Amino acid sequence: MNRDHRVSLLNDEVLGQVLRSLRPRVPPPGLTTSLRVLASREQQRRAGSDWRDRVRLFGSNLMRPLALPLAGGVFSTVVLFSMWLVPTYPMRGASTFDVPTVLTTQATIKGTGPVGTTAGDVIVELTIDGQGRMVDYRIVSGRNELTSDAVRRSLENTLLFIEFTPATAFGQPTPGKVRLSLRSSYIDVKG
Repeated sequence: MNRDHRVSLLNDEVLGQVLRSLRPRVPPPGLTTSLRVLASREQQRRAGSDWRDRVRLFGSNLMRPLALPLAGGVFSTVVLFSMWLVPTYPMRGASTFDVPTVLTTQATIKGTGPVGTTAGDVIVELTIDGQGRMVDYRIVSGRNELTSDAVRRSLENTLLFIEFTPATAFGQPTPGKVRLSLRSSYIDVKG
């Protein structure tokens, strides 16, 4: 094709004559019915899922603007809470230094019964159960003072008649330990 012929085809009049000379296209006979059936099905599908689409769109429109601020708020809350909690939470490691809190209490002496005499100074570590009763004892120092059975029985009788308040953890009674210094004239308690 030469250049003049291409230019003449681009002219509106020539293009219109060429298009009018084409044979008209006739749709197939069942096309109109098929299109109506498809339109009806689509309309029913949209009517059935319309409320779901609306809820989904509402949720999407509501949650997108809130998602980032909500995530940032939760993240900063966790970070700030952990920054506050870690230094204030009492950790028990190799150190025996413990910060006392009201969450836990040590077992203490509620009252003493008849105190027997011991031959000398004895330090005893007692294990107290959740009801405040002595379960076991261990002599920490002063074994030399308890040479006879009579002195040991006197010590055990003294320990049996002492009343204890049990240790607590979060307000609930729990087993605990108490260290007592028994002297021939008085009792010294160390929790």
